[in-house]
Amino acid sequence: MVKIDVVSKEILKPSSSTPNHLTRSYNLSLLDQLAPPFYVPVVLFYSPPQFDDINDIVAKLKKSLSETLAEFYPLAGRIQNDAYVEVLEDDGVVFAEARANVKLLEILENPEMSMLQQLLPLDPYKLKTDRESEGVPVLAVQVNVFDCGGIGIGICISHKVVDGTTLSTFLTAWAASGRTSCHGHGNDKTITPSLDLASIFPPKEIHVQTPCNLIKRGRVVTKRFLFSASSLARLKAEVKGSSTNDYNPTRVEAVTALISKTALNSRNARTSTEKCSRPSMVISHVVNLRGRMDPPLPETALGNIWRSAVATIVEEESKKLELHDLVAQLRKGIRKIDKDYVAKLQSEDGFLQAYESLKDVSEMVTEGVVPFYRFSSWVRFPLYETDFGWGKPIWACVTNVPIKDVVILMSNSSGDGIEAWINLEEEDMARFQCDRELLQFASQAPGS
Repeated sequence: MVKIDVVSKEILKPSSSTPNHLTRSYNLSLLDQLAPPFYVPVVLFYSPPQFDDINDIVAKLKKSLSETLAEFYPLAGRIQNDAYVEVLEDDGVVFAEARANVKLLEILENPEMSMLQQLLPLDPYKLKTDRESEGVPVLAVQVNVFDCGGIGIGICISHKVVDGTTLSTFLTAWAASGRTSCHGHGNDKTITPSLDLASIFPPKEIHVQTPCNLIKRGRVVTKRFLFSASSLARLKAEVKGSSTNDYNPTRVEAVTALISKTALNSRNARTSTEKCSRPSMVISHVVNLRGRMDPPLPETALGNIWRSAVATIVEEESKKLELHDLVAQLRKGIRKIDKDYVAKLQSEDGFLQAYESLKDVSEMVTEGVVPFYRFSSWVRFPLYETDFGWGKPIWACVTNVPIKDVVILMSNSSGDGIEAWINLEEEDMARFQCDRELLQFASQAPGS
């Protein structure tokens, strides 16, 4: 039985106090207010360092993290009133060190979801009451040392403060500082995040209520499906060949279309015996707004700078739903997230703009009229470049998401394939994982 023991836990402060010319309160933007009240989790796995003692490794990780927090100071604070991050003199990130009585290779060969969860410093999807959410730390880290000397770094960072792009930027900055700590020198340029999102998307006096039935522990199954480079090429050719339009789908578009179609078929197979359900669905994909603004924001801008592109798919009885139809509708939804859309978000009625764009969809989903499949692509995040000085990760992963119909797409270690982390209700997953069309292009990963 795998056992993971936390041997130490502390609050790690920034190496320097909050600069005098910056306020100790970091205001959340409108987009932060609209973000889900969860943590974004990620685990990075490393082979045993060849020359460094594990105690030295942990000490250098602490030192480099402390130095990085001096630039990313809101990550060292605590969320207050769902409106701002307060950074006091004694604040910092939760830093835990743990020992695991298992070898890294055993985990990589059979990464069970329940075990991966233990490598994180906290439960990323544990909803808190308004009173409990006061003073919640923004960032927590757990360094796990395996029997073989391998390392797994589990990170949870509040989605109320950052998005996936900011997480990636932070990890890049931390790793650069780590390389300097390990080698005594470094050629990496210091990454300084932009911290003025609240002035670009001013916050509103709102309270976004999380649906009480959103978290479905025990009813949602998470499985990981692998798409190799060759299968992705075949899938893209399949999508292109079935269309009369002359366009090339991206890898993410093709995988999204296949997963959505398979999930819909799986659900319809179940609901057709229970009640008459309209065979249609809604697909959303997270879109990074930084490059779609006028002028564009740098990728180092900190915050939740994203919105969801939405595509509503209605399957006609006289026409079979094809993969290229899904890609076309998804592209149509993404095109709507342009500079004009962003400008409306920045206006006085920004909240209404954000709300109205999803109002009809939310009503259909809440009433159970259509399934809503939510996608987020991490494929372009340079997680496998996170080298702290003893080598790059051999695997980067998320964990199970106890929210039905959520899909996270990640790159594989070689960068030419995709890992799809799919979260469906148990009955739907039982049919999904056996779908013949899906299994022509994807294989189910061990441990899932």
